[in-house]
Amino acid sequence: MAKKAPVLVAMSGGVDSSVAAALLAKRGFDVIGLTMQIWQESQTDPRHAGCCSLGAVEDARRVARVLGIPHYVMNFKEEFRSSVIENFIDEYAAGRTPNPCVQCNKYVKFEILLQKMHELGCSKLVTGHYARIRFDKQSGRYRLMRARGNEKDQSYVLYSLDQNQLRHAWFPLGEMPSKAATRQLATNLGLSVADKPDSQEICFVSEAGGYSEFLRKSRPEIFSEGEMVDSTGAPVGRHAGIPEFTVGQRRGIGLSPKNGRPLYVLELKPKENKVVVGHVEELLQREVALTDMYWSSEEVSDAPVRVSAKIRYNMESQMATLYGGLAPRLVFDNPVKAVTPGQIAVAYRGKTVYAGGTILKRF
Repeated sequence: MAKKAPVLVAMSGGVDSSVAAALLAKRGFDVIGLTMQIWQESQTDPRHAGCCSLGAVEDARRVARVLGIPHYVMNFKEEFRSSVIENFIDEYAAGRTPNPCVQCNKYVKFEILLQKMHELGCSKLVTGHYARIRFDKQSGRYRLMRARGNEKDQSYVLYSLDQNQLRHAWFPLGEMPSKAATRQLATNLGLSVADKPDSQEICFVSEAGGYSEFLRKSRPEIFSEGEMVDSTGAPVGRHAGIPEFTVGQRRGIGLSPKNGRPLYVLELKPKENKVVVGHVEELLQREVALTDMYWSSEEVSDAPVRVSAKIRYNMESQMATLYGGLAPRLVFDNPVKAVTPGQIAVAYRGKTVYAGGTILKRF
């Protein structure tokens, strides 16, 4: 029997990637663990102890030792800064709300790590994501699909994977029924990270003031005082900088309720340095303009297609029609709340990721 080519497992130091590595090692695969050092901070707060901290590197190293697999640490700080952190700052400066995890998947994990996979002679790049990949013999294409257990499905943040990336990627946890089952398996396997909390914050934001304080330290010049207006353009207050806000925000906008009703951020206008606020019903709309489209599982289509879609990771999918062409857009059957430029909209057909793109604007 021919020997299987080794597989490269991206080990973040968390329970998910550790279990993925353990599952393949138990099945007899020649597993190589690799941890990306992409952020220099050593976090003690478990909310920040994600895939970037020095502590996470040590956790991954300990797991590899238990599994008896080789483990390497590679420094990708410059690549991470240029493709993820600088984009994060630029997007907030432009009045948009970015998703750094999507950027990291797109430009670091499944671009740079895929190159390392080939250099090491491995056949697959394995991660701890909760998603599935299936090959469709009829179309000859790989399909990115939701995880079997929808509780932890992460197909949304993987929407931009192309056919070559899908061909080489492997998500063993896509078949797990729940995160609780993954933790139980880690306990059964004697992995020290079995009870390690999931990271809840942006991995490179460690400031007590959150992302806003990070932006102020990184590029203070993008903050300038300006006017807050209602949807008619009438002034209602002042703000300390557009990067302090995101569409749909209610807390921390510095305004008292109007007519006894709370106010929300409706729109950011960086060119005019204005923040537009209003009531919750003004956040509702049906049409979403998209840009930078990816058709992960299907051929590019200009024809209208019925889909279910979501405009945020933690949103339940809603029925919509996706229009391709030169001006792609989603038209939802029912209005959705807080369409946020810079965030990602992903369309599904059944369990399959059909297409996705960056939200350009609200209509």
